[in-house]
Formats: sequence, structure tokens, C-alpha cells
Amino acid sequence: MRSTLRFLAGGVSGLLLAGLAAVPAGAAAAPAAGRTSAAEARRVDRVPTPQLDWYSCYDWAECTTADLPLDYDRPNGPTTEIALLRVKAKDQANKIGSLFLNPGGPGGSGTGIALSSPFFLSKEVRDKFDVVGFDPRGIANSENVKCFRNTREQTEKMRGANVLFPWGAEEEAAYIASAKELGKACSTTGKKIAGAMSTAEVARDMDVLRRAVGDEKLTYLGFSYGTALGQYYANMFPDRFRAITVDGVIDPTKWVGNEQTKNQTLDDRMHSADGAYKALTEIFKRCDAAGEELCAEAGKFAADFELVADRLRAEPLEFEDEAGKYWFRYSDLVGNALGMLYDPFGYEILVLMTQDLLELTDPGTSAEAKAAARKRLNERLKDRGQRPGRDFPYYNDLEANNAVICTDGLHPQDASQWPALTAAADERAPYFGRAWGWGDVACAPNTWTVQDEDAYRGPFNQRTAAPVLVVGNYWDPATNYDDAVASAALLPNSRLLSSDSWGHTAYGTSACATGAVDQYLLTGALPAEGTLCVGDTQPFQSEEQAKARGKAPVRTERVPSDLADVAKLTPPTSGEAKLLPPVTAFR
Repeated sequence: MRSTLRFLAGGVSGLLLAGLAAVPAGAAAAPAAGRTSAAEARRVDRVPTPQLDWYSCYDWAECTTADLPLDYDRPNGPTTEIALLRVKAKDQANKIGSLFLNPGGPGGSGTGIALSSPFFLSKEVRDKFDVVGFDPRGIANSENVKCFRNTREQTEKMRGANVLFPWGAEEEAAYIASAKELGKACSTTGKKIAGAMSTAEVARDMDVLRRAVGDEKLTYLGFSYGTALGQYYANMFPDRFRAITVDGVIDPTKWVGNEQTKNQTLDDRMHSADGAYKALTEIFKRCDAAGEELCAEAGKFAADFELVADRLRAEPLEFEDEAGKYWFRYSDLVGNALGMLYDPFGYEILVLMTQDLLELTDPGTSAEAKAAARKRLNERLKDRGQRPGRDFPYYNDLEANNAVICTDGLHPQDASQWPALTAAADERAPYFGRAWGWGDVACAPNTWTVQDEDAYRGPFNQRTAAPVLVVGNYWDPATNYDDAVASAALLPNSRLLSSDSWGHTAYGTSACATGAVDQYLLTGALPAEGTLCVGDTQPFQSEEQAKARGKAPVRTERVPSDLADVAKLTPPTSGEAKLLPPVTAFR
């Protein structure tokens, strides 16, 4: 998404003094790098190295599981099963080590992104690294957090949450009721795992698994919420990694919050909504500038989108097919638009969706034209709208997402505060203020009472032994570019790589950004300070404009040209194939 961490447990402290004697006479000594604290080292180092029994799976991968402590203060106590998947390096003789991946969420599948790595990681990286993904505790193929006793209870209690976000007093009341039920359920029935899912615990798991795959130092590439995990690891274990890249960045201090901001929603700190609104309005501007030949909505895009929004706020569209009735609400418009902003090519569908909805919401449109528009809309959208109820099997996506967010950070005290807070957010960032703002309503402390006493609250400004590469995308609709700037400023030994790219995260959307990340992962060489890449896809660009720049990004001399030929597929960022509500489709 995205943003709220909880409590400090044995921070990172101490200075590494070795090597200062080698500083030339008269030169200023470089600041010493931080070391893993004694408390944190004791937690993870006394856990025996898991013996990973890999077996062939999914044709090109290997799978296994590991049992890790549920509570690292009790290394011989209860455990939780963690699922791992790896795709082995093509060039085993010259392998650098393992590259750990995380796709985001919270709740995205690490095994899933590792399995898909042949389709988006460049050949050079796949040749030299075993690509490893693990599903964080409670999530996907690992032992699941399960807050309700069964699917029936989950369906009944969560009935009010079957909208992408609530609009109007009636939906808000139902949504709040379900959020309270979720908080209570995860604090009782699901307490065992929900209370042990903080990002700090996952960072500890990753350190033990690093050792289990035989790596002395961690190499890591994290997207979206996975950038929080990368920064946690860098600050908790500042001397235990060789390379960490975070792309689509969360500022961990905003994710956690503090006494001054604890009454703000997660997004009032993170401002994902602002990034989404900035991207949407820029698409409107570029459409107008491109003209009708390249954008059919030129000169009227913003007004038409708002007209559709007004009509859907007043009354949702009711459809019917062989499965029954379903509704396309105002929240579906915003949620689908947000999903399109995640995709570098999503602007094309955004135009077509707006045109279809103009017809469908216009009382003057003929029945025949409405039928044609409805058919087009169904084919174009990942999520046509909301049907009531949930079904088999038991899906824990919302529980997994909230178990991380709620135990990581601070939140307003009572769920009843969210209607006013999100309405104000919508004033700041129209359309998306509510969409992002409702994401942590289940975390209100008077209903979500379970906590992780070993969560981590900082510091997040450790001088790490190896540099951290921080990648920020100007037009990211989920992780605001400002957070990349802030995170790079926090970490003394980091480098900011900026990209004028479209979609969520930059890797795979710009040959320049992708090449710079690959070069750093392979060699440790950072891009030049101040590097700005340009996305390969730009909205409403003519063929002549594309040819004029050769579809080539701006690149620096430090980015080798032989890494420009990379896969153009954007890595998954939410772990799901269909568009999910912003509350679960975080970073």
C-alpha cells in the first residue's frame, strides 16, 4: 500500500570500529556502520539453521517448508510453518548467491513472485542468482492466519465489507460493523498468529532463511510493502546484507506513526491517495495535450470522469447475468481506476471505461446501446462490480493484510472516527482519499487488541555496511514518490534512483531503472547520484514522439547498455490476479 508499524524490540546499536586505521592521514574518517544489536542477534542466532528439503515443483522450481519460532524470545517454543520456493540460477558455477524477493501486500505471496521471476527478471540476474521467495508468516502457502472459525462465520461477519470502500452513511455503518468484527476475531480466534505477524518478525524469519540457503549476506529485492520489509531488515541487521533494493517505497516512519500522528489514518501519513490523484490528473492533462487523434476524451476527460462519478454516487448501476444481479458502484469506478493506474498501459482502458460508463449512466441511452456498452465494460474490467457475499474456500486476504498493518503501527482509537477522517482525505485527494483511507479501520485499538510485543518501531536511520538502493517512481498511485525521497534521506548509506515511469513500481517499466537495479544487484555498483530514468511507456504518445526518443529512456554512463534488453513485464505487487479493494491490494 502500506503504512503502520508497532513496537521496538531490541533496536540496532553500536559502531563498527574496524578499519579506521586504514584511513589516509589527514582524511576525515568515514562514519562507522551500525551493527546488529546484541538483543536482535541473540533472537535469531540461537535458532538452529533449518535444513531445507527442496523438491521439484511447478516444472521449473523447487519448493520446501521450514518451521520457525512463532516468538523469537522462545526459540524452542511453538513454531509456524513457512513456505519457500526457489528458481535456481542458470549459471550455478558462477552463482553469486540467492536473491530474496517480496511482492508487497501486506499479504502478497513471495513464493508466487519467485515462481514468476523468469517472466520479469532479466537474464543476467537469473543466471547468477537462485531466486528465492517465501510467504510471510500467516500468508498464502505458509501456515495461515484464520480469524474466523469457518467460512460461514466469516461470510456473515464480513457482509458489510463487500464493497471496495463505503460510500454513504448506510454503507459506512455496515463497513465499520464488519471491521469491528474482524478486529475482535483476529484478537481472539486468530490471536496466535495474528499477534506474531509484524514486519519485524518477517525480517527475523528472512535472516534465518538467509542462513538456511547458505548465504553469508542477504541480497534482496522488494516491491511496494516489500520495501518496508527491506528497510526493516537493513535497520535491524545493518551488517548482514550485500545488497538491498526497494522499489515503490514506503517511508517506515510514516508506516509506524508516532504520538503526534497516532490519531491519523494510515493514509493520512502515507498519502498514497495523493499519489494516485496526481497520476490521474496528469493523465487528464496529457490526454488534453495529445488531442482527439490520440485521446478520444481530449478536452473533456476530467469533466466526463467526474460526471460518471457523480451519477454513480447518486445511484449504482444494476446489472444481471446468468449468475444473478450485481452492482457497479462509485467505489467500483474508483477502485478500477486505481487498478488501471497500477498498469503503465492502464490509461488506455481508463479512457474506454469512462466512455462506456457515460453511456450506461445516461438515462437517454437506448437499451441497445446500453447492452453493447455493458458487454464492452465486462470484457475490459478486471472486476465488473460487487456481488454480495463470500464463498469457498476460506480466503484470509483481508485478515493477513490487517494482521501486519494493525500490529506494525499506530491508528485512531475507534472505528467510528473513519467517516470524518476519510471525508477530509477526499477533500485533500479527490476520489482516492476514501479509497485508501479506509484501509486500516479494523486496526482501531479498542477493537483490534492483539499486539506483537516484539514489533519494531525504529530507528530507521542506521548507517548500513552496504548501501541500499531506493527506487521511486514519479507517477506511482500506491507508494507516493515523496516516500522514496524521505526513505533515502533517512538512510545515510543509500542512493535514490528516480524514474519518470507509469504504474506501480519502476522495475520492468523502464530499461534504465531496470538496468540500474540489475547492475547494483550483480556488482554492488550504484547509479550516479541524481539519476533520473524515464519510463518506456508514456500516456498518449504518438509514434513520431516515440521514434524521436527511440523509445529509449534517459540513462547515465554508469548504466551499462548491455542490461537494457530486459523483460518488460511489471512484477506482481499484490499477489492476486484480480483487482482487490485498496485495503488489501496495498503496495
